[in-house]
Amino acid sequence: MMVAVDAKPSSLPPAPGKFRYDGVLLEVSMMSTNELTSAESVLSDYHLAANLHLPGILADPTGRLTALHAETADRFAEQHWVTARCADAMNRVHAWLSRMDPAAPLAEQVTTWLFGTGVTTHVLLVAGLRNPTVRRRYIAVRELLRDNEKLDYHEHLLHRLGAAHLSPSQVSDHVDALETVFDAAMSATANYRFSSDITETVRPIAIDGSRNSIAAGLHRETIFWTVATYCRCLTKLTLAGKPTEPYLTPFHTLLADLGALTAEDRREKADRVLADLPGLWEISLAVSENTSHLP
Repeated sequence: MMVAVDAKPSSLPPAPGKFRYDGVLLEVSMMSTNELTSAESVLSDYHLAANLHLPGILADPTGRLTALHAETADRFAEQHWVTARCADAMNRVHAWLSRMDPAAPLAEQVTTWLFGTGVTTHVLLVAGLRNPTVRRRYIAVRELLRDNEKLDYHEHLLHRLGAAHLSPSQVSDHVDALETVFDAAMSATANYRFSSDITETVRPIAIDGSRNSIAAGLHRETIFWTVATYCRCLTKLTLAGKPTEPYLTPFHTLLADLGALTAEDRREKADRVLADLPGLWEISLAVSENTSHLP
């Protein structure tokens, strides 16, 4: 759920994040109405367009959101805007991977590399008019590439992540380690933007959801969120002034399994992703072309 506020982005109130309401898990984010200046600005932003082209406006006193939704929905599949959103995703890959800082805390270093690499899936999901999901991105892109008879490229994406060779038992061990650090971080108190992702309410998604994916044979795809959540747990513990040393050895093992243990490893992997971008763009064009012919 997104709440649009008439305020500058720098003046937005804190986002509530994830919480349960009448038994339903909600995730509430905040955004400035300054980001909703026109249908064109929405249509060229792959995150905004993915949300606003679907029905689901709950409250709109001015009618502005309803009008934006109608125009976004009407023009969402136009090739010009699909290409613009793919370019937006490509630019975000560049942005993430160009700001990798070897002097930053380890969890921050890994997060920057991980999300820069993971946004490559969004380029393709956007091309296929699929939801550019966060947690399940590698599962979603596998389904897309299977439907486009390009599963070999999915293997390539997993290879760039470092997950192509991982076994179910390896990933299961990493989820076990995540469970330990998750429970420790869950009990810590910190002013952290992702604190609502590390709660008893969300535990079934982060831990049980990962195990369900492993059982379904999607162990390699689930490792993305395992790493992301591990980083968030370490960051929350650090901000809370709690020790992280007990959880670093299994984290290092996880990174080593991905070939991303050192800053040099991550830089090399990032450079390979950047070098792949022309090929990724060609695949996205093919997916977009196939999708445009669907009824």
